[in-house]
Amino acid sequence: MSEWKARRFWTTADLRPADGGFEVMLDSRVLRTPGKHALVLPTEALARAVADEWMAQGDMIAPLTMPLTRAVNSAVEKVAPQFDAVALMLASYGGTDLLSYRATDPQVLIDLQAREWGPLIDWSADHLGAPLRVTHGVIPIDQDPDALDRLHGWVRGQDQWGLTALHDLVTIPGSLILGLAVIQGRIDGAEAHRLSRIDEDFQAERWGADEEATEVAEGRRLSILSAERLWRLSRKG
Repeated sequence: MSEWKARRFWTTADLRPADGGFEVMLDSRVLRTPGKHALVLPTEALARAVADEWMAQGDMIAPLTMPLTRAVNSAVEKVAPQFDAVALMLASYGGTDLLSYRATDPQVLIDLQAREWGPLIDWSADHLGAPLRVTHGVIPIDQDPDALDRLHGWVRGQDQWGLTALHDLVTIPGSLILGLAVIQGRIDGAEAHRLSRIDEDFQAERWGADEEATEVAEGRRLSILSAERLWRLSRKG
C-alpha cells in the first residue's frame, strides 16, 4: 500500500451503522480507502478501533501509527479483488512450512524444535486433518497433496478481513500452521512469534544478540500482534 500524508482536517472520529456493518465518520465525512472505495467494517468493535486510530492523530497524519486502518484499506483494495490468489499464496506456505524443517545440529536445538514445534504438527494432523512431514535440513520434501488441500480449505474459509489478518500471521513467521493456530485459538500472536524464532533466539543466546536484528524482530512481533487484533476485532458475535 502506498503511504500518504496529510494534515488533520477533522475534530472528531466516530462511527455509524451502515448496510453490512459500520462506517467511520470524520466529522461529517465518511472515511474511505485511499483509492476512494467504500469502507464498511464488519463489526462495531473494529470500526471503533479504526476511529480511535484517527482520533489519536496529531496535526499530521502518521500512517505508521495506524496499523488497523492500513490493514482494512488493504482488505478492501488488495485482498477482496484477488481473494482466490491471496488464499492460494498463503496456502502454499503449507508445502514449505517452517515447522516441518528442523535443524541438523546441535542436538540441543534439534530437541528444542521437536519439543516446541512437535505439538503444533500434531495439532495440524488432529484438528486440521492435515498431517505434515518433518525433515532435518533444507532439502525440500513433498507433503501429502490431500493435507495441503485441507489446509487450502481452511484458508479459503476466511472472509476478506480474516484473510488479511492471516496474511501477516503466515508470511511473517513463514508458517501456515502458526497462522492457523492463532486464528483457531490454539496459540496467541506472541507465542506464534516466539515459536517462529526458535533458531534465531537459540543462536542469539550462544553468540549474542545483534541490535539491528533485534529491532527487526520487534517490528515483526508488533505486526503479528496487530494482525491478531484485526482478526479478533473483525469477528461477529
